[in-house]
Amino acid sequence: MAGAIIENMSTKKLVIVGIILLLFQVFSFMVGGLIAPSPTSAVHYLAAKCVDSVKSHQPKKWFMPWGPNQCEKIRTFDEAMARRIEANNIVFAVHIPLPQKEMSPWFQFMLVILQFDIAFKMYNQIEDGAMVTIDVGLAYRDDTVSEWTEMAHSVEQRKLNCNFTTAKTFENEGRYYECDLLPFMEVGSVAHKYYLLNIRLPVSERKKVNIGIGEVKDIRLVGIHQNGGFTKVWFAMKTFLTPSILIIMIWYWRRITLMTRPPVLLEKVIFALGISMTFINIPVEWFSVGFNWTWMLLFGDIRQGIFYAMLLSFWIIFCGEHLMDQTERNRFSMYWKQVGPIVFGSFCLFIFDMCERGVQLTNPFYSIWATDVGTELAMAFIIVAGICACLYFLFLCFMVFQVFRNISGKRSALPAMTKARRLHYEGLIFRFKFLMLVTLACAAMTVIFFIISQVNEGHWHWGDYTVQVNSAFFTGIYGMWNLYVFAIMFLYAPSHKRYGDEHSSGDQGANSGEDIQLTTTITHVDGPTEIFKMTGKTSQE
Repeated sequence: MAGAIIENMSTKKLVIVGIILLLFQVFSFMVGGLIAPSPTSAVHYLAAKCVDSVKSHQPKKWFMPWGPNQCEKIRTFDEAMARRIEANNIVFAVHIPLPQKEMSPWFQFMLVILQFDIAFKMYNQIEDGAMVTIDVGLAYRDDTVSEWTEMAHSVEQRKLNCNFTTAKTFENEGRYYECDLLPFMEVGSVAHKYYLLNIRLPVSERKKVNIGIGEVKDIRLVGIHQNGGFTKVWFAMKTFLTPSILIIMIWYWRRITLMTRPPVLLEKVIFALGISMTFINIPVEWFSVGFNWTWMLLFGDIRQGIFYAMLLSFWIIFCGEHLMDQTERNRFSMYWKQVGPIVFGSFCLFIFDMCERGVQLTNPFYSIWATDVGTELAMAFIIVAGICACLYFLFLCFMVFQVFRNISGKRSALPAMTKARRLHYEGLIFRFKFLMLVTLACAAMTVIFFIISQVNEGHWHWGDYTVQVNSAFFTGIYGMWNLYVFAIMFLYAPSHKRYGDEHSSGDQGANSGEDIQLTTTITHVDGPTEIFKMTGKTSQE
């Protein structure tokens, strides 16, 4: 074996491969932009005010807002006061989805946001730091005649953050406060057709429960779920890409093992990158359509975190192995200062995810955003993660700049070569620089995708639930990752032929002194490949 495919393949064939990959990249964007609908949908619900009489007050009784067995309802709280109905006997009922519709496992998850309509009253104003206590139950069924089955029940607290934009006078009584949206519920699977929420606002003057929260008029919910059409397109992409990456990964490692020397660090890392890409590709989400696996959201986050850590570490090692310093690399221990923070950051991501989605496996109403401390920690985490991602990209740019500068220093040896050999090395330098620029472009898109994903998820909690990223961005970035990993494993696989095989042995001997070494690697029986010579030095240098 001698040389990598990127150095021995003809320019014509490389151009054809590049055009094919580019067409697939365009196609991945078009799939999301032209075929898939938007990733998520937001549906608005207005809770019905049901009356729970004292005589029929039962813990397991469920109140339906509409239908043949609908509850006794009141329109306004003025009507409740006229009928002497206490606040503790009012249940806010919301049926998900709307009438004549059904939920589907293709929706994947269900996120619910809560908003209070609170009217201003001079003698019943919202106190500073007011906390609202919510007694909420969630039930499900799969047809319109069965009894409701309880899925979860909890007593939660949410802090009200409301502003009254006009003067607080008697003339303005009845105007509504402007209240922020509140995180309410997140379910990791949508395995049933119908869901029912019963919400109570228990009042106790003695325990100071729901005192000083103003005059609540209505409760509104916003249900957010993944669109079924987008889910099908996403699953189809995963199903198609999984065997593609798996086959190229097996082919790549087989070529590595056929060499008489052990694999070098860069080759091992490329293989590990292929494994992580295969891990995130495997379409286990197909099982979520038939099984009620509420942990799929958490599992998906873990898979994506592992891939992020591997991809970011690969880029550091990839650039480091092509630096032309006097450091003997090819050992993973040489990169602990760069890879260590990436692993630590990924572990922090995992802990943060477990603090919310891990708890939501047993209590879907839990939210780290429900308290001031939790909100500050979550926002600080998103901001710090975005800053770290930008710093990482800048550091990667600096490493690429160093590599380019050192390669330019090697150009001084080119004029002394024969014309054929000089043209060969100039072509290799161009190929390598182009690949490094593609790497930077992929890194930039990955950082942008990571930041937008974090901010977009945060907006659901901050209140701007209408913020959506086009489906083309998701499918395009996902396709880009796969095409990049595919290209790296293909181009860096050992080649069956060697540059100069067509020349005579005497010509090879004459040209042996003209080799430029431009990578850091350890020479084994087969010697360094020409792509390694192009980007550094051998250990004997």
